[in-house]
Amino acid sequence: MSAEAAAIKLGGTVATRAVRLWLGPREREQSARSSMSELIRVRVPGLRAGRGIERQFEQIADAVAARVQPLIEHEFRDLTANGREAVLRAVTDTFVRADLSDDAVLGSDADPAELTRRVRASVPVPSGFSEVEERFYEVVLGECCDCYVRVLRRLPVFTERAVSELLTRTTSLGDELEKVLERLPARSLYAPQGTGQDEAFRRQYLELISRSLDEIELFGLGPADQAPRTKLSVAYVSLRASEDDGGRGRALPRPVLRGGARLWEPGEAEHASSMRVEAALKGSPRVLLRGEAGSGKTTLLQWLAVTAARGTFTGALAEWNGLIPVLVKLRQYAGEPPPAPEAMLDRVAGPLSGLMPPGWLHRAFADGRVLLLVDGVDELLAGERRGVRDWLRGLLHQYADTRVVVTSRPAAARVDWLRAERFTALQLERMTPADLASFIRQWHQAVQGQDAGLPCPVAELPRYERSLLTSLQDRPHLQSLATNPLLAALLCALHLARRGQLPRNRMELYRMTLEVLVQQRDTDRGVRSELSAPLTLTDKLCLLRDLAWRLSDNSRTEIAVERAADHVTAKLAAMRHLDELEGPAVLDHLVHRSGVLRSPAEGRLSFLHRTFQEYLAGQEAAVEDRIGNLVGRAHLDLWRETIVMAAGHAHRTQQEELIGGVLQRAGQEPRHARVLRLVAASCQETMASVPDGLAARLDEAVARLVPPRRKSEAGSLAAVGTPLLRRLPTTLDGLSDAAAEATVMTAARIGGNEALGLLAGYATDRRYVVHTRLLACWEYFDADAYGDVVLQQLPLDEGRVLTLTLTYSGQWKAATRLRHARWISVQFPFSTGLGIFEELPPLFGMWLHKLRQDVDISTLRGQRELRVLGLIGQGHDVSLSAPEELAELRMLTLTRWSTPPPLEELLPLASLSSLTLGNLPAGYDLGPLAGFTDLTELALTGSDQAFDCDDLDYLPRLELTKYDLSGWAPLRAGFPPALNTLRRCVLPPDIEPHEHCLIQGCRTPDGRPHPLNVS
Repeated sequence: MSAEAAAIKLGGTVATRAVRLWLGPREREQSARSSMSELIRVRVPGLRAGRGIERQFEQIADAVAARVQPLIEHEFRDLTANGREAVLRAVTDTFVRADLSDDAVLGSDADPAELTRRVRASVPVPSGFSEVEERFYEVVLGECCDCYVRVLRRLPVFTERAVSELLTRTTSLGDELEKVLERLPARSLYAPQGTGQDEAFRRQYLELISRSLDEIELFGLGPADQAPRTKLSVAYVSLRASEDDGGRGRALPRPVLRGGARLWEPGEAEHASSMRVEAALKGSPRVLLRGEAGSGKTTLLQWLAVTAARGTFTGALAEWNGLIPVLVKLRQYAGEPPPAPEAMLDRVAGPLSGLMPPGWLHRAFADGRVLLLVDGVDELLAGERRGVRDWLRGLLHQYADTRVVVTSRPAAARVDWLRAERFTALQLERMTPADLASFIRQWHQAVQGQDAGLPCPVAELPRYERSLLTSLQDRPHLQSLATNPLLAALLCALHLARRGQLPRNRMELYRMTLEVLVQQRDTDRGVRSELSAPLTLTDKLCLLRDLAWRLSDNSRTEIAVERAADHVTAKLAAMRHLDELEGPAVLDHLVHRSGVLRSPAEGRLSFLHRTFQEYLAGQEAAVEDRIGNLVGRAHLDLWRETIVMAAGHAHRTQQEELIGGVLQRAGQEPRHARVLRLVAASCQETMASVPDGLAARLDEAVARLVPPRRKSEAGSLAAVGTPLLRRLPTTLDGLSDAAAEATVMTAARIGGNEALGLLAGYATDRRYVVHTRLLACWEYFDADAYGDVVLQQLPLDEGRVLTLTLTYSGQWKAATRLRHARWISVQFPFSTGLGIFEELPPLFGMWLHKLRQDVDISTLRGQRELRVLGLIGQGHDVSLSAPEELAELRMLTLTRWSTPPPLEELLPLASLSSLTLGNLPAGYDLGPLAGFTDLTELALTGSDQAFDCDDLDYLPRLELTKYDLSGWAPLRAGFPPALNTLRRCVLPPDIEPHEHCLIQGCRTPDGRPHPLNVS
């Protein structure tokens, strides 16, 4: 089916549902599947009148199709034709089945977003869809609901019924008023004028956030004020993050394969591996998210705000639906205090902030309904950052239940910067090859919907996409270049603009990108300059360098337009060939035509990204010989990148002065010694060659930095680049566990073939902590090469649980060659039959995540040695057929299914010693548990239903050593009596014990002693 035909069919479905509502009571006389013509003939007598009405509704259907067709043609281009058609059929079927009556529309206050949520709740997403197909389904369904509501609002009959509904409600006003007044909260400190307008304002605010923040600029494709933009909700690519404890946190568990040992699930207890940032955010209500420039911090917060506003979180963050997002961009408060709650909406929702009911945001904070997103700690001065920490501390003391995500570059906020406020520090990881390939596909899909501003015809985009993906496979150094979303976006744009020409390193990437943005794009398109004297590329870069230096010199990222015009005027006075030009006109030309400057707020200017400011400021320092200035600021985190860039721009004498001066300071200032040596070592990344006089001193500085002492040092050391690999030890002998793990992380983050060889040597180390870290690094390298060179050497068949984790489908082939692997965890969406595991060797343990269909584990009967099985779903139903051949199975985990299977289906596995069941519905029959006589560990978690503890007759019959009810909220009644065998019990803190209860060693979910404990 073509995109146009699909759009017309959807438009017809929407219009037909509008006709049914228009028919009113007569609709009941008709079949739900009647055509539009048949429905209209019932309502309108006469052939000509009926045909006239039908033409009007057909015109409505065409208008809806025009709205929907761009989504079908341009968005989610990675979908197969069959997958796209299946989704569109599902949307059409949902619209036919959903309750779209008067009551439903008026019950949602004719709000499209609310109606969409109700439709999704009443008609679930069909099972079997992939994650991308689910997103496509939600986008198209939301667009159809929006069109439907807009059509109804213009139908006179709907207006009549809306008025009738209001009158009907009014007739009962007298009876209900007393009840309303009884429930009406009294005016208070938090509600000085009541709360009658709260819900109306909330809807308006969420709708504004949903629209205003759901766009992202496509870097590198034009001037900042004309650059193509696309929907963030479509272009967003999930990244990975890891918990950063600074090397002082918990040690990894060392599970072994012996009777009675606890065999944990990877991703829950294995802190060595990274995870998707959404899953990482779920683990803590307060997060300090650290990432280098361009790592996607701001885009992530923007996506969180939009998704929260729409209530469309799925998977790990589903519990965040219903939160009110508040985005605070700290750079907008440079030089002034952070905002109080009543002022937090002023700069993100300015048009609405004056309508906010008094105390509204305070009430939302007090109810724990706010998702506070604080962006850019690193864009403030050090003194201002202390003020931000005090502001957060005061806010969270008052509103302790607020979920908070704060972002910063690592140099500006250490892992323990907010530890006193109980923040968890997360580090955004570099993009893996699979992430980069996914980003490239999403980027080209996003730009395909742009009809203007592209350097090539839209029809050629698929060819450029394939060419870039092929280049990444053939030239591994490009993968190490595009390690974050900004660099990846620049690489895509440059590949497009330069007709396939690609850079060799980061400095060349920035240089080529600036040439395209500042000059080449206008030249290629024949755009004439409006200035009396045209500016050359050299002229423009000279002016931009000066402006970048002035911003950096004042530790700012924004400047007032008038002040910037004064700087440009002063610079033009020194450029004699341009003395006839006026500063404001030249500045206006740079803003509108250079593609590097933008206006983030009225009367303010900043660079498109801070990275460009640092690159140009570093070049200005080299051109104007401001090396001494850089040396004096080398210990300041805001200047690190500028100094590294300056080293790449500088000539040999300046390089000797710069790096020599920094190293001299390192020898004289113990307090800053390590930071200064790191800065000096990092300069090697951008220098074409190291002057002879510096080589020995740099080697000595690097020798003092390696091996890294803790994991938190891996990121900063990896920034030194490939030269550092030659300084890392070839063996991990003699290193502590923390230093060995940090050394592996450093090599992996640098990447490339040289790092691969080094990691192969580390694989001979016998320590468990080294092996788990090497397993976690698989995703950062070519799957086949890493599997053959590194993973083949690891003792995957020993008694220790070394789990081979597959994060994307490209790793499957390599996994099948690892014949000694015994533990497998598949993290990517898995929807094929389990018979595919016949390709693997005999396994001891298997975890399958993101399952999307019913599972027939009878196909695993050939895995007779299987002892641990985890089936983690995506909210769908599960039906199991448990084979008796799995006689060795001891541990079974069934979580994140909409409803687990009846326990009778598991009775063939009665020899289980550990069972975890999640999402148990009310009334779920736990009686058959009495048949599992070998059961010693039982976990019943993850449901919002109340759990009745009174009738658990099976418990005294089981000799449980562990009982976990930590996921239930709330628990009803008391805890049952006399479980004398328990050695570990995890319960919610508010449960009350039975009067005869006798439990020892009971803990709350956060690990604290439970009040239930008795001696």
